[in-house]
Amino acid sequence: MKIIKYEKIVEEVKNMCIKATHELKDDVVNALKNAYEKEESPFGKEILSQILKNIEVAKEDNRPLCQDTGFAVLFVEIGEDVKIEGGSLKDALIEGIRKGYTEGYLRKSIVEDPLRRKNTGDNTPPVIHFDIVPGDKLKIVFEPKGGGSENMSAFKMLLPGEGKEGVKKFVIETVKKAGANPCPPIVVGVGIGGTFEYSAFLAKKATARPIGHRHPDPFYAQFEEELLEEINKLGIGPMGLGGRITALDVNIETYPCHITSLPVAVNIQCHSDRREEVIL
Repeated sequence: MKIIKYEKIVEEVKNMCIKATHELKDDVVNALKNAYEKEESPFGKEILSQILKNIEVAKEDNRPLCQDTGFAVLFVEIGEDVKIEGGSLKDALIEGIRKGYTEGYLRKSIVEDPLRRKNTGDNTPPVIHFDIVPGDKLKIVFEPKGGGSENMSAFKMLLPGEGKEGVKKFVIETVKKAGANPCPPIVVGVGIGGTFEYSAFLAKKATARPIGHRHPDPFYAQFEEELLEEINKLGIGPMGLGGRITALDVNIETYPCHITSLPVAVNIQCHSDRREEVIL
């Protein structure tokens, strides 16, 4: 049995909040640099140049990459041989978010009621997805999800007979409808299968995958490439001003589903593809 202290989790999550909102991972930066080289539109190239400059300034000056520091989303894998000492895991995660957004002077964007709209003042509560796995490790992936890209999410319950072509049509239509709103070039997460709610979880999980990491099944890896190619033919371009590069990547996650169903969800991430990971 591995013991992990409550305070350790709080501190790690706090640090993840600050680092993720200030500094992009190398895979994202490299993808944006590659996009700059490929982009043919003068406007698009200038936009990508400004995005890359913003990344440099944020890192050098220790400032947030974007004023929207997001809804805190956590993907947590807890090993069966892990014990949390000094408090509950959920409370530690929430406290870490509270400290990260408060001590890091990050924008607090969460309202405690969806209709009455009073701000919680500390960006809690987060959305936490727990998964119990074998072993003695605790893995936490933090993804601050901005409102502009999140608002472009979509779900559709397709008929099984619509198959791959139906999924492709829905994904392309969703990105086309989103246009400039999610601040392209974007990362497109696609969840296929499961149930109504689980396909949405899969789509969100897909956005947290590093750019360039293909699906382990060659069939879906090829489908990701096909979707990326089709999306980049739409001409939306960086920040919606036209160009060759609308998406940096497309990631698909799948799950078994009912014989009568084909649920599909799309979750879009903006060009500031922020995430951080820790394993304790």
